[in-house]
Amino acid sequence: MSKITVFTRNGCPQCRMTKNFLQTHNIDFVEHNINEEPEYIDYLKDKGYQMVPVLEAGNVSFSGFRPDALKQLAG
Repeated sequence: MSKITVFTRNGCPQCRMTKNFLQTHNIDFVEHNINEEPEYIDYLKDKGYQMVPVLEAGNVSFSGFRPDALKQLAG
């Protein structure tokens, strides 16, 4: 499986639900919080994202809490 990176921010319910899903399904991921690492804000904007969470896994990336897409990663 590809390395999974999740971009989050403080106080974001969808970020919390995404991280909880990954942890519950024992899926390893690296988290970058844009409040603590603001250099990732421009990175995400350059990729066309305007909201977090953003999840990247190889050539797959999406934003928001997407249980359907997360299940495919867990499968």
